[in-house]
Amino acid sequence: MKLDKELVREILLAVEAHDEALGWMTLSIDGRAAKDVSYHVMLLDEAGLVVGIQLGGMNHFEWQPKRLTYQGHEFLDTVRDPEIWRRTKSGAEKAGVAGLGMLVELGKAYGKQMLRERLGIELP
Repeated sequence: MKLDKELVREILLAVEAHDEALGWMTLSIDGRAAKDVSYHVMLLDEAGLVVGIQLGGMNHFEWQPKRLTYQGHEFLDTVRDPEIWRRTKSGAEKAGVAGLGMLVELGKAYGKQMLRERLGIELP
């Protein structure tokens, strides 16, 4: 299964919008198959962007998120701006990279570039 960058962002936004801080949430995303959402929650857990929990059994694959991690909040705050997200996805596609780690780094770089363009400040 391929990493779906849009689904990654959709999951992070949905987890952030969840008001309950304790326990896992039952996450479903309109127009997305449950197995695709579960798979991406598992990847986000492995990448340290969400705390997830495996709820599936022997013949049932299911991962649900509990909450965003600090890194997850930072990444989401970086790519919340639609223009930064567009540049991040486009840059990843041009470079031929799809890993979450690289997506995070590209988001940070484009976020810094946008700050420079909008505010005229340079961040290290």
